[in-house]
Amino acid sequence: MPNRLAREKSPYLLQHQNNPVDWYAWGDEAFEAARAQAKPVFLSVGYSTCHWCHVMEHESFEDEQIAALLNRHFVSIKVDREERPDVDRTYMAYVQASTGAGGWPMSVWLTPDGLPFLGGTYFPPENRYGRPGFPAVLQRIAHVWATERERIVEASEQVAADLAREAEVGAPSSDIAADALDSGFQVCRRLFDPRLGGFGQAPKFPRPAVLDFLLRYHARTRNAEALEMVVTTLRAMSRGGMNDQLGGGFHRYSVDEYWFVPHFEKMLYDQAQLARALTEAYLVTRYAPFAAEARRVLDYVMRDMTYSEGAFYSAEDADSVIDPAEPTKKGEGAFYIWSAAEIRAALGEEAAKLFMYRYGAEEHGNVQNDPHGEFEGRNILFSAYSPEETAHHFDLPLNEVAQSLAVSERRLLELRGDRVRPHLDDKVLTAWNGLMIGAFAVAAAALGSDTYLGAARRAASFIRKTMWNAETRTLLRRYRDGEAAIHGFLDDYAFLISGLLDLYQADFDPGHLDFAIALAERMRELFEDKEHGGFFTTAIENADPRALLRMKDDYDGAEPAGNSVAAIALLRIERLTGLLPFGDAGRKALRAFGARLRAQPFAIPEMLCAVDLALSPPRQIVIAGFRDEVATAALIGEVRKHFLPDTAILLVDDASREAIAKWNETAREWKPIDSQPAAFVCENFVCRLPVTEPAKLAGLVTEPRA
Repeated sequence: MPNRLAREKSPYLLQHQNNPVDWYAWGDEAFEAARAQAKPVFLSVGYSTCHWCHVMEHESFEDEQIAALLNRHFVSIKVDREERPDVDRTYMAYVQASTGAGGWPMSVWLTPDGLPFLGGTYFPPENRYGRPGFPAVLQRIAHVWATERERIVEASEQVAADLAREAEVGAPSSDIAADALDSGFQVCRRLFDPRLGGFGQAPKFPRPAVLDFLLRYHARTRNAEALEMVVTTLRAMSRGGMNDQLGGGFHRYSVDEYWFVPHFEKMLYDQAQLARALTEAYLVTRYAPFAAEARRVLDYVMRDMTYSEGAFYSAEDADSVIDPAEPTKKGEGAFYIWSAAEIRAALGEEAAKLFMYRYGAEEHGNVQNDPHGEFEGRNILFSAYSPEETAHHFDLPLNEVAQSLAVSERRLLELRGDRVRPHLDDKVLTAWNGLMIGAFAVAAAALGSDTYLGAARRAASFIRKTMWNAETRTLLRRYRDGEAAIHGFLDDYAFLISGLLDLYQADFDPGHLDFAIALAERMRELFEDKEHGGFFTTAIENADPRALLRMKDDYDGAEPAGNSVAAIALLRIERLTGLLPFGDAGRKALRAFGARLRAQPFAIPEMLCAVDLALSPPRQIVIAGFRDEVATAALIGEVRKHFLPDTAILLVDDASREAIAKWNETAREWKPIDSQPAAFVCENFVCRLPVTEPAKLAGLVTEPRA
């Protein structure tokens, strides 16, 4: 019989609806039950595409005896971290502080008032991997709760006080930490792997925020080493098994230092950030494979992660069915890996030889260290050799080899489509859609793609229609199965504003800018610390009554921090519109995090991007002309050839002039010259003489900055 989670919309919670555990969703009902029964709370936090969450469910939450222990001694709560990042961040802060590590599934024991007293991540069903068995842990906690409850409650109250102190950002700096840019670069140098790309050792995570910073540091300083770190990392990631060589898109991370063996889940936020990083790296280097790889990522998202009404889904699972005859038997990466026999049967002997050489497939499988036997006898595809190297190895014409490989890739992708696909987490998250809208918009402008522009527009339209209530000025976080719910967090506002600004600069529709400004005003009302600067993750008026902390999240990890993106977005609005209060709020946020920027710049590389923007002389490039004219398009196209992270780009024509003049009266003066479209380059509040020729505009855009 299904438990309470059957009433929920979250794919993760629904995965647990048939567990024998008497699960509650996060809310009053669960904590009232805990208080009424004088039981501690067992809080389990994860997400629907998490491999080890699936493992713990199968081993423990589906086990009748373990479920009986949980039901007898605890009130058990299941939380989807992607729906409720506020709950996740609060208790993750505790787990990391108390154990020195964190991750998912996250397991935390709380008092009936929600105060944590013990935490961890995955627990096996018996003593294993150097971890205590879950039943023994449950029995020990139940015993201590029964015999030493007062001590536990007293200790948990002290823990809550300590966490609140740790969450404080500290006194704001008197200035913006300009020196953090150089110190951040030096930390990147120390951690960079010059041979294999990336930063640090295995496991290796993409962390695109670091690449964002290095590209901007290169643009500011012309430091070749900063650019080389980006190029080496993106090339290595693209060649590795972490990149889906057949279908496009990147897996979550690599378990080894070579980017070879991935953790196979695919997250929307990774696709968005990496597609953007590849596009921006292409603009800087003109290295065509970066543009091609960005297209592969975006095409994958359009094909496999897009809702029929335009928004983007959240993730695809790491695990998938190994054999359709045994649908309950799953393995990590089963959807993506191939045996040599499967490749030969699909392609024929000669084509298989070329394909296997190109993609590093071996007769008995190419994974050497496979402790769990998940990849035994099968191959993770990676770019072992280029098509040119493959042609040279087999002494064949390149065009013949390239054609054979293209046919083989299409054939195997078709066959893979007949396999049981990994679970799709089909909820729509506003924050992650904001990132993806931005990626499609940036790529549309840089690569000249109307298809990508259409994808960005459709998603933005869905979010505005479905997740935003203009009357109450309320943005919601999650949509699924016909229901939009959960008040938006800082990430939702900041990421969506950023995506809309990118979209404006891709199609120059002032409506996107209007919406971004409305969201920015509301974001400041709900989240801004007016006294000290910066932004809280949650709004006071929507805060959970059980929330231990009101945090100012600043760590740019797998996703950029809301504070980092908010600061950049506010500074960009000021440059696009001339509305100074937004820029003031962005600069105040940077001063609020001044001490953190100086002490740990590598922890907040996206905020370093905000520092770079704040310290750059304000520049606008205004194209005045009819948007459908070839000459206007030529000027816009010239601007879009260049990586200009500190520049606001506007189009002023008869249709948009008054809309832009609402914020910037100068728009009425930006007009064509002698009936020719003209470009006005304005820096430090001074405009150069307008130019009408793309070559002259290129000279202004690329000349050294002050």
